[in-house]
Amino acid sequence: MNAPRLSARVGKMPGTGYWGYAWLLVAVAFLPLDAVWLGVMSDRLYQPGIGPLLAKRPDLLAAAAFYALYFIGVSVFAVRPALSGEPWRTSAARAALFGAVAYGTYDLTNQATLRDWPWLITLVDLCWGAFATALASLFAIAVLRRRQARSY
Repeated sequence: MNAPRLSARVGKMPGTGYWGYAWLLVAVAFLPLDAVWLGVMSDRLYQPGIGPLLAKRPDLLAAAAFYALYFIGVSVFAVRPALSGEPWRTSAARAALFGAVAYGTYDLTNQATLRDWPWLITLVDLCWGAFATALASLFAIAVLRRRQARSY
């Protein structure tokens, strides 16, 4: 007798519950990572490179809107496929690509439109977006797969 596949349960998971839980798990993993990153790199990278462009206080509403949309994207494009039987490595690569595209959209637009935007910031942000997004998605995938396995 064959063991049941984890993906068999996905179709039976309630949509709202799954999406809310996946979103929350991505947020729980990503927000602390990004907070530490910004705290450490602000004085080392961002202030020296783009200090005059930075607001004294971030717009928290805009930040919340970005993170809310971003976590939906990670859940849809990386976490969900992993729960449908896709190998975790493929899902991590999807997440890294999604992170690079999202962060690249911001940085490369700034590169194209703002005078003296440093290439170093663009390259570092692209790498950070890819890495942090892959890590956060792997956390969400691990928790959700464990939850699926317990459902059997």
